[in-house]
Amino acid sequence: MRERYKRQSFLGSRSEEVLSSCVVAIVGVGGGGSHVAQQLAHLGVQTFRLFDPDHAEESNLNRLIGATARDVSEKTRKTVIASRLIRGINPNAQVMEINTAWQESHRLLRDCDVIFGSVDTYVARRELEITARRYMVPYLDIGMDVLPLEDQFTVSGQVILTMPGGLCMWCLGFLRDELIAQEAQRYGAAGDHPQVVWANGVLASTAVGVFTQLFTPWHWRHATTIYLEYDGNTHTVAASNRLRYMEGKSCPHFRSHQELGDPFWVPEKASDPHTSTTREGYGKR
Repeated sequence: MRERYKRQSFLGSRSEEVLSSCVVAIVGVGGGGSHVAQQLAHLGVQTFRLFDPDHAEESNLNRLIGATARDVSEKTRKTVIASRLIRGINPNAQVMEINTAWQESHRLLRDCDVIFGSVDTYVARRELEITARRYMVPYLDIGMDVLPLEDQFTVSGQVILTMPGGLCMWCLGFLRDELIAQEAQRYGAAGDHPQVVWANGVLASTAVGVFTQLFTPWHWRHATTIYLEYDGNTHTVAASNRLRYMEGKSCPHFRSHQELGDPFWVPEKASDPHTSTTREGYGKR
């Protein structure tokens, strides 16, 4: 094990090899996703697919890790900022910068080992989870919100892991028809939701911990479904009560063979005109 990774040797004797071989997609590299990118680079992940069509704005500087005032003035793309951050930690990292909506390049998710979602809407989460199930890839969702409570505010958030064969976000009650309907009435826009760097950091760090637990043997306890709720007012993260309610139940939403597996899969070169790097990528199915 190289010197730079000796302090995380408890992750296992092959952890450096395992983490460096992982292909990780991050959909949304804003306040939450930029934290994830930074921490995965520190861990030793080498191959990244970064999806985000936006560029840095003044309002991002309170939480966008790696962004500078110059990036705002030059309208630097968020994927470029995250890529620069990753390569500053690990110059040998292979980073794809996909500067369009992820749906336009969804085939680049096919051969990923995990998908991190840091998106703004329930519809986007639903589409990402469906795609992850199609491609048989674990999906890690993070998000936060700030809501008024009388004359104060409440800060909350979630980290959810869903995997093929396990409970989905519909089962967990996180995705619901009424929430998507309410969002549609607002034309699907997230709006200017309050966001702060520390809450994004807590959620991203927790998600990266879940990811590390998936791929390295540092802890015996492992679950195929994780639903953690963040209470920003008490600074605590705890398992959702919904998990206890769903104990012993199976997911009824992705049972049909028509809902699982990529029906259009053929081995192909994973390249994209919107990326800064190309890489031979072959699907798993």
